[in-house]
Amino acid sequence: MNWGILGHEWAVQLLREHLAQGRLKHAYLFTGPPGVGRRTLALRLAQAINCLNPPEPATPCLNCRACQQLEAMKHPDLLITQAEQPGGVLKVDQIRELQHRLALAPYEARYKIALLLRFEEAHHSASNALLKTLEEPPARVILLLTAQSTESILPTIASRCEVLRLRPLPYAQVEAGLEAGWDIPAEQAHLLGHISGGRPGFALRLSRSDELLEKRQAWLDDLKQLLSSNRVARFAYAEAVSKDKTISLPDVLQTWLSYWRDILLLTSGAAVPLGNVDRQGEIEQLADQLALNTARKVIQAVERTLQLLDMNVNPRLALEVFLLDLPYF
Repeated sequence: MNWGILGHEWAVQLLREHLAQGRLKHAYLFTGPPGVGRRTLALRLAQAINCLNPPEPATPCLNCRACQQLEAMKHPDLLITQAEQPGGVLKVDQIRELQHRLALAPYEARYKIALLLRFEEAHHSASNALLKTLEEPPARVILLLTAQSTESILPTIASRCEVLRLRPLPYAQVEAGLEAGWDIPAEQAHLLGHISGGRPGFALRLSRSDELLEKRQAWLDDLKQLLSSNRVARFAYAEAVSKDKTISLPDVLQTWLSYWRDILLLTSGAAVPLGNVDRQGEIEQLADQLALNTARKVIQAVERTLQLLDMNVNPRLALEVFLLDLPYF
């Protein structure tokens, strides 16, 4: 059994062995891109630890009261700590409040579980505050952290955790999983498996939200239009997007990044499937007109802009600089 998770079989097997052999670590760090399954795997481990009716050793039933509460992230012994919103800051006061609550005995479960989500957003002082708990964890407490990578958090945090590095799955595996596990039609599963970049969690989010799919289409349409726009029009776009509170600029850039990676794959002659399969025709047309080095430079510009946004650089200025690097057609 794979704990009802799509993919990451090796990680489930490792965690099952730790639990079955009584070798649970006091802290686990799940890394990987958003939507790859970090939080889901962490919650499955919490369920396997505290399940009331395990069908076999180290396997959660997913149906008992404890499993259901953990799935909904409403169990009394599950303490969730994260920045108030994605892209925000996890503050030191939140870590101190968590430590106070961890000092108390579990209310009803075998172990109290601390789930620290998107820990790359932790303030330096918050990370330092958590070190004491990682070095001297209270009895009957397991800490589960998620982050994009070990490099995105303090080395002293990562070194005190058992690290599980989750990677995107093959597109075909996501497609098959969506069809078999969630009864998604084959054509839609094919599209979602590709545009999610092999991230099963993100694929499921897309399957449940027409709005997300519509936004993606609109952002790709914007990109296509910008390629034939002059500097004045590009700056006007940057101003409009930076003022629109309903638009997440990092999400726009991540969508564009996947598009340009497809162009790079074609210009380099790589024999791998495209992510944006519904845009294959226009991607092939652009790849025929671009040099490999140009596609690489655009990708570097997108990644640099995302890094600037993480550093709280003015979004409008960051986007304007990027749009100056965009080729004209």
